[in-house]
Amino acid sequence: MPGADTREKILDAAERLFSAHGFAGTSLRAVIRKAEVNLAAVHYHFGTKEDLLRAVLERVVVPVNQERLERLGEVEAGSGEDPPPLEAILEAYLTPGLRSIHDLGERGVIITRFLGRSYTEPNELVQALVRDQFGEVGQRFTEALGYALPHLPEGELHRRFMLVVGVMTYIQADAGRTGEYAEDLFDVDRMVGHLVVFLAAGLRAPAPALRQQVREKEGASS
Repeated sequence: MPGADTREKILDAAERLFSAHGFAGTSLRAVIRKAEVNLAAVHYHFGTKEDLLRAVLERVVVPVNQERLERLGEVEAGSGEDPPPLEAILEAYLTPGLRSIHDLGERGVIITRFLGRSYTEPNELVQALVRDQFGEVGQRFTEALGYALPHLPEGELHRRFMLVVGVMTYIQADAGRTGEYAEDLFDVDRMVGHLVVFLAAGLRAPAPALRQQVREKEGASS
């Protein structure tokens, strides 16, 4: 369908430009030049630049987050009345994103740059759109981590999940590079295995207040 083709051309162009220049650094004029369409086509399909950014985010994020939630649901269902295994929770979060980037090849590299900029761009509008896209996933995974790690208070769980997101963002942004870890970056199962071991150890660590209590008890007994 011609309309659908035009819409995809605009999304492809915007995705590349947002990844290279960010939201603030990309004009609609640049998008229409890249997509080889007119301004009326952008307004017809998306309306404003904000709506265009939302559509680009949704095209990238929605399928990945849907798979994350489905995998998490399977992990929880398989656990029955027991807390879900921490490693399985991490695999449910990490694998869909890395697998998607791997399978998309060159476009996957563009997407990682786009997501990296979206996470870090100091623009309240952009940050609000990102929160909208990841809010449900963050809540569900933080709740699951709470069952798996009952010794951690809610605030600490949230901070640690944000560290998981930060590591994931860095790994994704590195996916298009070469170097010492290139083999791991393009072997999804291997990279997920490394990440799960590393992140599970950090997530299981005592909260700062609990570590202080342990130190005080050790000092009193020495």
